[in-house]
Amino acid sequence: MVLAFTWCFFLMTAGGLKLWEGSIDLIKALSSDMQDGKLSFGGKRILELGCGHGLPGIFACLKGAATVHFQDFNAEVLQHLTIPNVKANIQKKFPYLTDVNEYRSIEADTRFFAGDWGEVHSILPFVSSDEIAGYDIILMAETVYSISALPSLYELIKKCGNSPHGVVYMAAKKHYFGVGGGSRRFISMVEEDGAFASSLVSEVADGSSNVREVWKLNLK
Repeated sequence: MVLAFTWCFFLMTAGGLKLWEGSIDLIKALSSDMQDGKLSFGGKRILELGCGHGLPGIFACLKGAATVHFQDFNAEVLQHLTIPNVKANIQKKFPYLTDVNEYRSIEADTRFFAGDWGEVHSILPFVSSDEIAGYDIILMAETVYSISALPSLYELIKKCGNSPHGVVYMAAKKHYFGVGGGSRRFISMVEEDGAFASSLVSEVADGSSNVREVWKLNLK
């Protein structure tokens, strides 16, 4: 079942799994940076980590990215949630197309990868090396909730970023109570390592729920 995603970009979402606020916060931040001339997806390689519904990656597709790769731990999430969402939004933009593969021939190369953050780099096409440039922009929302997963996530980002111009946009809650993670815990690790410069893009504090943030990381 495909449900209209009622937001200003008219993205659509399929399935019944939870859509976290961070995905919406991230898209708003991306849109704001585009309007301010700080960001362009045109011709870029994009990787969305922990994609779930895949809305930030879909936004990049619709804004001219050359490549958008979606990663999630669960293959079932990709099959039953992410791929239907991508297809629904592709068909909304190009209603005359009947197959997602036809879209790839004229627009973004969309591909999907399942695996753990500690291992998935082995199947991603654009892991940075002397011979291969990495991803220009890495997107992730609500991925830093678990303390134990933060090191492997950060190492994956370093392996996949396009040095020296790679950018990461991360949306997350300031603290995830009960599991110990959060945006500030992750940023502390990033700043201690020193490979990225970090800056706070936006903060959502409505007084009734956990503070949410969007951060931008630039490879030094």
